[in-house]
Amino acid sequence: MGQHMARNLHRAGMLSAVWNRSADKARKLASELKVAAPATLEQLAAGVDAVVSCVSADADVLEVTRALAPGFRSGALMLDCSTIGAETARQAAALLEPRGVEFLDCPVSGGVEGARDAKLAIMAGGTPAGFELARPLLEALGGTIAHFGPTGAGQAAKATNQIMCAGIIEAVAEAMAFARAQGLPLEKLIDTLGKGAGSSWYFVHRAPNMVRGAYPAGFRVRLHAKDLTICHDMAARFGVALPVVERMLAEYIELIARGFGDEDISATYRLKAELFERTNIMRAPARDA
Repeated sequence: MGQHMARNLHRAGMLSAVWNRSADKARKLASELKVAAPATLEQLAAGVDAVVSCVSADADVLEVTRALAPGFRSGALMLDCSTIGAETARQAAALLEPRGVEFLDCPVSGGVEGARDAKLAIMAGGTPAGFELARPLLEALGGTIAHFGPTGAGQAAKATNQIMCAGIIEAVAEAMAFARAQGLPLEKLIDTLGKGAGSSWYFVHRAPNMVRGAYPAGFRVRLHAKDLTICHDMAARFGVALPVVERMLAEYIELIARGFGDEDISATYRLKAELFERTNIMRAPARDA
């Protein structure tokens, strides 16, 4: 995701430096794009007006924010595109506020394809003024950009999205396992139902994984499990357990335990297909001893 986003900022003439926790990756991309690759995050922040970050987890965002903070000039922007808890976003904003730096939580949706094609959907939280300053950068990254309210609101919108994704991918996997058990031609089915009322982005783009039995990482199981844990925790503050979230978390835990945590979330088809396989085994006639 991050490399595609950096390339799109570069195409828009807005990229001056890159940084990665794996220094070799940063140097390679910097060489390709002819930009700087500072050795530290403090050095990166000191040389730019805005930083766009995209990392994996809440602790990573806070670590990166603390490392950037000493280098930022007053009036700078930090746009974090990670998926984290809303409270973590507010903590990151509080770390930067004394330095006069605006933090916006700007989680994205659209997968690797959306990052590559600059068609991400971006959900922002922060002040209206900060959002307007950030808009040119966000427009270089996404096709749909919306401001949802104060810091943390972008993450609340993303959590909503992740719940929807969980239900959709579960339904697609279950439907494809059912179709396979019925002996239907699956590629023809995808082409036909992809134009029907039950279609979705996940059906069109991820059902082919299920036909091939291969799940190259678009959105990894372990990362969606992390996101759904955030959704679980946010709902728990209201004393609520969300059935779709709880069910998919259980499935992801099973997939991770089996070693499939780095596969795309369409790998949940593995578990749905097994439902029919187990049924066939149970229905098989007993053999004579």
